Amino acid sequence: MASEDWNWRRQREKKAFLALEDGTVYHGCSVGFAQDRVGEVVFNTSMTGYQEILTDPSYNGQFVVMTNPEIGNTGVNQDDAESAKLFLEGFIVRQLNAPSNWRSQGSLEDYLIRHQIPALAGVDTRALTLALRRRGTLRGCLSVEGKMDAAAAVDKARQWPGLDGVDLACQVTADSAFEWDADGDKTSTWGMQEPLPLPKPERTVVAYDFGIKWNLARRLRLAAIRVRVVPAGTTAREIMAMRPDGLFLSNGPADPAALKYAIDNIRSLIGRLPMMGVCMGHQLLALALGGGTYRLKFGHHGANHPVQELRTGKVAITAQNHNFCVDAASLPSDVAVSHVNLNDQTVEGLEHRREPLFSVQYHPEAAPGPRDSLALFNRFRKLMQ
Repeated sequence: MASEDWNWRRQREKKAFLALEDGTVYHGCSVGFAQDRVGEVVFNTSMTGYQEILTDPSYNGQFVVMTNPEIGNTGVNQDDAESAKLFLEGFIVRQLNAPSNWRSQGSLEDYLIRHQIPALAGVDTRALTLALRRRGTLRGCLSVEGKMDAAAAVDKARQWPGLDGVDLACQVTADSAFEWDADGDKTSTWGMQEPLPLPKPERTVVAYDFGIKWNLARRLRLAAIRVRVVPAGTTAREIMAMRPDGLFLSNGPADPAALKYAIDNIRSLIGRLPMMGVCMGHQLLALALGGGTYRLKFGHHGANHPVQELRTGKVAITAQNHNFCVDAASLPSDVAVSHVNLNDQTVEGLEHRREPLFSVQYHPEAAPGPRDSLALFNRFRKLMQ
């Protein structure tokens, strides 16, 4: 069936809408799981990689709006997932297309239904994106069950408390510690028709799982680093008992300042282990070093953010997903800003003047891309040497 016919039929059969706290309502059709949800509405400007976006645990508590007007063309497959399940609250697109790709193992619609994620299609997502840029991130209610009118949905969005001060890492973290890809199968065959020879591990790191993307662990393994993933609440004493060569701080959802336990554990490990932080891990490291964080107006979500390394002047195009940011003015004198965002001059990287640690706000793991920052994993390995 042609995409136009499919979307026309859906718009008639499964009417649904997104209601925002400011009273705005966007109408469309339900193309996912039939369950009403509330959450924070953010937009993502990536042109590709919607499956990696859907499976990023950092989107827990949020509705993701895709600015690219056509989604679903490449279907879904088992290789491109970044976690074992979907943690976001809902998905909003302009047009959901049937899959047509040699790697596809199923449709996006079936994938959303199987993982119990509601979705809305037929929305002018670029108009919605412009509204979020003007007004900032908004709370929303996605009504897909057909039991709620617009006024009730707006009221429900306004009553939802939001994500400030909320610890969602505890909802997405691993239940227990485990070694990532001990036999190398997930890493050696990723995206390959023939297995890729893996380097012999030179170092072992413990990775705090605040919502870790699988490709972060995979990239560490490809950099000759063995990775042991541990739950977000693992104590500093338990970390040191594992005798690692370094500590990796992963990405994660919501407000970093709410993770008091993680900040305390990281603080007590500074100077005892080399560290690398990514996204929330970068923010938690800044907080542990005595800095502060604040909420951005509408966050950074997409794979096209230019970041400059101040020491070299080199610019990388980066993938990002965060609503909170490190406050440069709050950092102590022994912590230097190493990278800045060229769109808004916000902090994108830190390094300590004495201790062996660094962090970046963006995602260097290239899932789905770009690959400009993969060298950071080798930098971490060398830091541990």
